[in-house]
Amino acid sequence: MHPQTAALGVIKAQPPLNSKPAAANNTAELSHEFRLANGRLARRLRQEKAENELGSGQFSALGVLYVHGPLTLTELSEFERVTPPSMTRTVKCLVDAGLVARTDSTLDGRKIVLRTTDAAAAMMTETRKRRDAWLVQRVAQLSPAQRSTLADATTIMKELADS
Repeated sequence: MHPQTAALGVIKAQPPLNSKPAAANNTAELSHEFRLANGRLARRLRQEKAENELGSGQFSALGVLYVHGPLTLTELSEFERVTPPSMTRTVKCLVDAGLVARTDSTLDGRKIVLRTTDAAAAMMTETRKRRDAWLVQRVAQLSPAQRSTLADATTIMKELADS
């Protein structure tokens, strides 16, 4: 631990993985603990990806294109909740890397449609395999009751994400 961090008392001991937040009935505390746990899990899963030099924003945009099919720049920007100029920079990097192809829209000649390439599909498939394998190993270690709770929590997390 960095001496300045220890001196400030910024880092506190983490509770065991199977413990509930101390203030599970306090909405603000539960929300805080959930956000932290969700962020840590997301960061850990991001480590399990195919070897590449993509930043997290580039990889996320590529994932949206891979899952949702061909999209315009505006549609991709809306999915990722970023501005079109920001997405333009991201897409340029993906095109330069050979992971995204631009084609003219058949519906509107003024628009460009973005599609993933075969190289992108291979990368996304490999990443999905790695992430699923990592998570399957951990979920398999849970008790049946914990897996049931996780299934319920997954439904709730989807509802939160879609709200």
